[in-house]
Amino acid sequence: MATQDYAASVQGVAIRVTRLDASGTLLTGDGDSYTTSAFLRASFTPEYEEGDEITEKAANGTVCVSYKAPDTLKRITMEIAICEPDPELTALLSGGLLLRKNFGSVNTPDRKSIGYASPNVGDDPAGNGVAIEVWSFAVKDGKRAASLPYFYWVFPYAKLRQSGDRVIENGLLATTFEGYGLGNEEFGTGPDGRWEYPVAAERPYSYARDSWAPTGLTGFYNWYGNLSSVVNNKSLTSNVATLTTAAAHGYLAGQSVTVAGVDATFNGTYTITNVPSATSFSYAKTATNVASAAVSPTGTAVRNRGYLAVSDFTSQGSTTTYNVPGSGEYNADNATDFIIASNLDPTV
Repeated sequence: MATQDYAASVQGVAIRVTRLDASGTLLTGDGDSYTTSAFLRASFTPEYEEGDEITEKAANGTVCVSYKAPDTLKRITMEIAICEPDPELTALLSGGLLLRKNFGSVNTPDRKSIGYASPNVGDDPAGNGVAIEVWSFAVKDGKRAASLPYFYWVFPYAKLRQSGDRVIENGLLATTFEGYGLGNEEFGTGPDGRWEYPVAAERPYSYARDSWAPTGLTGFYNWYGNLSSVVNNKSLTSNVATLTTAAAHGYLAGQSVTVAGVDATFNGTYTITNVPSATSFSYAKTATNVASAAVSPTGTAVRNRGYLAVSDFTSQGSTTTYNVPGSGEYNADNATDFIIASNLDPTV
């Protein structure tokens, strides 16, 4: 009979923070999910509401009724401390504006995050909140566990703000965030479909052993899970294979896809090179040309779980109006404006 190996959680491996919309759904756009290993700690404390205690005494002073309602879990309090100011993670966790500068040119921009502006006075720094995932090592008998070597911690809904003193001195400038966490059923299986217990996301926190952690990844990434489509047409021209799907597939160039049930020429695992339309995608395939033809019976294309690094995302122009959570003009149905671009000409 299989039993657990009683491994301990030791050290932190990585943290992933993903922006939520007003309903708690994970956002998947550029600049919405940030991964790093540069954190000092991620701590949480269950907070309980004490049950009412009822005591009644008889006329002679003796207790005739005594009852204590059970304490109930109310939420968790959280704290995250990071190694450096990190403007991108700071803006994601606690609102405000990310300041970006173009190190390229007007025609070929190369924008990088170089600073951060706090939320405005009166703003809600936490906005719609974030989902936080943390990985730690699973250690057994002084070494990493041979099977499922990571603990995967999930905090599906958290609202944080910066806390503590900011001291510029001969030492590290502390960057700490604190707040609270609750359950969020909209978290589902997470940004890339790796969380195997979506019902548990209704709770303020949960954890499970896992075989994977996002090691060596720092920055914004677009994460995605497995996604299957029906293939009903095929063609191959000049070593480029193009498949058509019965419905919109949602695939992006750079993602990995496994094709099956089409034929020996097209089947296999490939990297998508182009997405001509919502119902077609292409990949490199060295083979004799194949005229466009229906696939009967239909085949399948499964986008494999993975991620794409975000090299850049659209910066807002310099303006005084932002759709920032907490502001008077904030509209939760619109994308949050969390970026401001430098107004300097990069060529000067």
